[in-house]
Amino acid sequence: MQVILLERVAKLGQMGEVVKVRDGFARNFLLPQGKALRANDANKKRFEAERATLEARNLERKSEAQTVAEALNEKSFVMVRSAGETGQLYGSVAARDIVEALAAEGFNIGRNQVDLNVPIKSIGLHKVTLHLHSEVEIEIEINVARSAEEAERQAKGESLTSADAIYGVDEDALRPEDFFDPEADRDGDDE
Repeated sequence: MQVILLERVAKLGQMGEVVKVRDGFARNFLLPQGKALRANDANKKRFEAERATLEARNLERKSEAQTVAEALNEKSFVMVRSAGETGQLYGSVAARDIVEALAAEGFNIGRNQVDLNVPIKSIGLHKVTLHLHSEVEIEIEINVARSAEEAERQAKGESLTSADAIYGVDEDALRPEDFFDPEADRDGDDE
């Protein structure tokens, strides 16, 4: 199916372009979301008549998204979750949780704007991309920790999943000689 794009669509084209897409993609996504019109003569005339309005609205949305991006720049959000000794979370941090953390800070971001292919399942610092507009993306840092104190330590660069953090052992002090005798008989005899 041929459609006229009403806004920039990633990996597809710019506003005003006539592109060929699969019928299901057009019917189930582009047309219901208001991102495109069917490419027929009536819609082409309609698009040309409304082009200036659409471009102005797109520019306004883009400037709003850039304002939000500037406010979010270099921000880190702390998520306190229960986790085991190895740093594996008992649950996970999903896009919904990130949206709630952003809302608590006063940012109105939709769940579909959070680019999180798989949920976060371990403690640590995680980079998450937000798509604020088709032309504006920003990367924020999610600090997942067991407590606010651990989150502060992680933010300073300390690893909470190393042997030192878990068992109170200095990894550099661990040597193979401490665990076995290199002079031991290795031929299988118990003599």
